[in-house]
Amino acid sequence: GMASDRFGRKPVIAFGLLLFAAGSLWAAWAPSVEQLVWARALQGSGAISAAVTAFLADVTRDEVRSKAMAMIGGSIGLTFALSLALAPVLYSWVGMSGLFELTALLCGAALWVVFTRLPKEPAQSPAQSPAGSPALAPVAVGEAPRLHTDASWRGVVFMPDLLRLNAGIFTLHLTQMALFVVMPPLLVKTAGLMVDQHWQVYLPVILLSFVFMVPPMIWAEKQGKTKQVKLAAVLVMALVQAAFAMAGDSAWMLFALLVAYFVSFNLLEAMLPSWVSRVAPASSRGLALGVYNTTQALGLFAGGWLGGLVSKHFGATHVFEVIALLTLLWFVVILKLKPLPRRTHPPVAADMQAQTAGV
Repeated sequence: GMASDRFGRKPVIAFGLLLFAAGSLWAAWAPSVEQLVWARALQGSGAISAAVTAFLADVTRDEVRSKAMAMIGGSIGLTFALSLALAPVLYSWVGMSGLFELTALLCGAALWVVFTRLPKEPAQSPAQSPAGSPALAPVAVGEAPRLHTDASWRGVVFMPDLLRLNAGIFTLHLTQMALFVVMPPLLVKTAGLMVDQHWQVYLPVILLSFVFMVPPMIWAEKQGKTKQVKLAAVLVMALVQAAFAMAGDSAWMLFALLVAYFVSFNLLEAMLPSWVSRVAPASSRGLALGVYNTTQALGLFAGGWLGGLVSKHFGATHVFEVIALLTLLWFVVILKLKPLPRRTHPPVAADMQAQTAGV
């Protein structure tokens, strides 16, 4: 994230994709489990979420940014559900090595998109930097922005509202991972579905959740009620977790609760990075989103650990109860979050295009 602020979004995205492709090829040809682990670590080092979301924030208006973030989140969620259905078929055709080779090919396709289909990066002048934010060196239109060396990363990392938002994404993904420690065996027990059939639940759940999340998200953006909708989504998540603990053996109840959970989850998944991009100084947006994505990954780790620990010693029902309590704590933390304004100025790209047209 910090590198994308200094060297530009596209070079960092491309470098990350190359690392991911190299890790994929190493994994495909790894002769031992130990080398496979190192290959997977190399894949992970190519994470580019911060640079991608920062690029998206650079080229979108504030009022449509959450929708754009939701489209990215929707593609991730849909791909996850489809992968559960397609992976066994692909594995039977090409094997494990073939899956990694296919991933490397997809990285190549993504690189082609980066260099041929993405718009030019906006250039930001010091006069356009928000008050109090690190200034950018003057650059020509279309060039990558460059931070001056006196940028204060501590002011970004420890900004109170960003800390609250980072705590939120940590909790969101902690609850998701803890939930999916216990959900697969629960689906086997209540719905009689084997693990390779779970996509039959996840795919319709994810599709329905995206249908139901769109109206509140549009209403929140238009009415300037983003904070209220966010608080409502967090509260719904807590109530859903409590309901999971009392659902019993009803497969249909489990399905309905999963839909409600993912409506709230997808709303928050779209709103949180958009909110970070609007709170952070424009010149340090990549850094802020890098910290955000790091806390997201830590939440995934913590959720897997906590879900497994509680499930092993106390049972699945207590996992839901712990998640509900943590979600309520999150609700309390974000009560002091400052509301976003209904409208802000257009992004730098639009300003630069207007200036160029005037010249």
